[in-house]
Amino acid sequence: MTDLSTHPTQVAGAWLADFQSALERRDIDAVLALFEPDCYWRDLVAFTWNIRTQEGPEAIRAMLEARLADTRPTAFAVEGDATEADGVVDAWFTFETAVARGRGHLRLRSGKAWTLLTTMTELKGFEERKGERRIKGAEHGANPQRKTWLERRQQEAETLGHSEQPYVLIVGGGQGGIALGARLRRLGVPTIIVEKNARAGDSWRKRYKSLCLHDPVWYDHLPYLPFPEDWPVFSPKDKIGDWLEMYTRVMELNYWGSTTAKKARFDEAKQEWEVVVERDGKEITLRPKQLVFALGVSGYPSLPKIPGAETFQGEQHHSSAHPGPEAWRGKKCVVLGSNNSAHDICAALWENGADVTMIQRSSTHIAPSDSLMELALGGLYSEAALKAGVTTDKADLIFASVPYKIMAPMQVPVYDEMKRRDADLYARLEKAGFLLDFGVDGSGLFMKYLRRGSGYYIDVGASELVANGSIKLRSGVTIERIHPKSVTLSDGSELPADLIVYATGYGSMNGWLTDLISPEVADRVGKVWGLGSDTPKDPGPWEGELRNMWKPTQVPQLWIHGGNLHQSRHYSQFLALQLKARMEGLSTPVHGLAPVHHAR
Repeated sequence: MTDLSTHPTQVAGAWLADFQSALERRDIDAVLALFEPDCYWRDLVAFTWNIRTQEGPEAIRAMLEARLADTRPTAFAVEGDATEADGVVDAWFTFETAVARGRGHLRLRSGKAWTLLTTMTELKGFEERKGERRIKGAEHGANPQRKTWLERRQQEAETLGHSEQPYVLIVGGGQGGIALGARLRRLGVPTIIVEKNARAGDSWRKRYKSLCLHDPVWYDHLPYLPFPEDWPVFSPKDKIGDWLEMYTRVMELNYWGSTTAKKARFDEAKQEWEVVVERDGKEITLRPKQLVFALGVSGYPSLPKIPGAETFQGEQHHSSAHPGPEAWRGKKCVVLGSNNSAHDICAALWENGADVTMIQRSSTHIAPSDSLMELALGGLYSEAALKAGVTTDKADLIFASVPYKIMAPMQVPVYDEMKRRDADLYARLEKAGFLLDFGVDGSGLFMKYLRRGSGYYIDVGASELVANGSIKLRSGVTIERIHPKSVTLSDGSELPADLIVYATGYGSMNGWLTDLISPEVADRVGKVWGLGSDTPKDPGPWEGELRNMWKPTQVPQLWIHGGNLHQSRHYSQFLALQLKARMEGLSTPVHGLAPVHHAR
């Protein structure tokens, strides 16, 4: 085995050479001898036609026994210089398979692989037409049948969805649908995006007035077209809305606004979907081969059923329908919930002179924005990271290279330091009665996001208002009954109310499938999101990847795409490649199709 005293690049190169040799000989025992017992191989499409983490040698053996002969991997080569820190060698590499090119990341401990990431970057023969492959655009010479770019675009708009059918239909034209649409456009996959709102970006514009992204700009770029260098660190919602609208035009997406998907069924005989949409008051039947739901990270708004709600004489609405704080100056406002939206809405109401009370039903993780940026995101997504050579694409792959199984313990020190750094704020919040947590295992915000998609607030100022009493707080209780001008809490106390905002989250994403297709199909797909961590709102068994996201589901030709801007950007690449491969008729045998443990 290679001596670790040699240069890390040589160490990594020698390991990859041994790895390639064993793979080409199809000597699986020799492959496994290169891995340590506590090992992980995360594959994004390249080997498995799936998004799947093989945890431990036996899982790797099973994958290779199923996929090695067909994949035919070769041409492994170190990319750039490997590094070494704390006994771990980090290396980037490129490779090829029978049908694709890929990029990967390797971590070695004592000369053996601890983590391995393999990702598909492009399909051979079906590459994006970029760089040296870009189209000419101008048509030189004489041609009496010449059509301008505008005429060709107009013809496409007139025919696609009418005389010609899209290969892919994306239901949902927010950030996820737009990012995937751009990837598919670059790959030459005929695609229509349908969106119930009139304009791209309206899903942002229509949110509460004070909404800004809580994630920093470096984390939030869309594919291909990054935000300008002077873009604000935290983007206001209307600015994001305008960017998305511009993006759909510049990327030439077939975007159908003011279009509602009404019903879908799979035609077994034709092996295609039949989707009825309403556009401009007319019903149109689309027949895509592949149907993608890109409706965010959640389903319908969750509205609690509280006795007496129908008697309330003030206004009540879900946070997703909250228009803003202006009308409530001097009024009594009650906000049920204590996560991001609840804090933002409470702060805006207070700033506009409302008397606002937050009802905190259960504990919440608070992550101060500055600390989160520095401790959790700064190494990958920041100006400092860019100066260190960590581009957005590289940051995405570094993030993806950490298997979810070991991500939680790796996050704990980040939040231990946050507890120390922000101890004064946390102490004052607890003195005000606020119920704090850092996740059941201390792993903090991002693991809560992955496991349940809720339970946290990135503090951009509202926590101070809670701590100093400006935002009134009632914790460990809920609203038990609503009266014409007040609410009764579960401890028997009563609060006057002119406004009730339900910042109570959203249901599962497959709620959309229930209504658009059928409850049976929704249950065949099963629960969407979560890792199977057996923590609150994320029941076991352990699954190792986000359920049903960006990969084949138990319902053929039905896909789920979503997540935050970072995930929409990164994983749209792999979903687009899966769809392109199917359109071109490539063999795509899926290894390890995830079983369904939980229905809706």
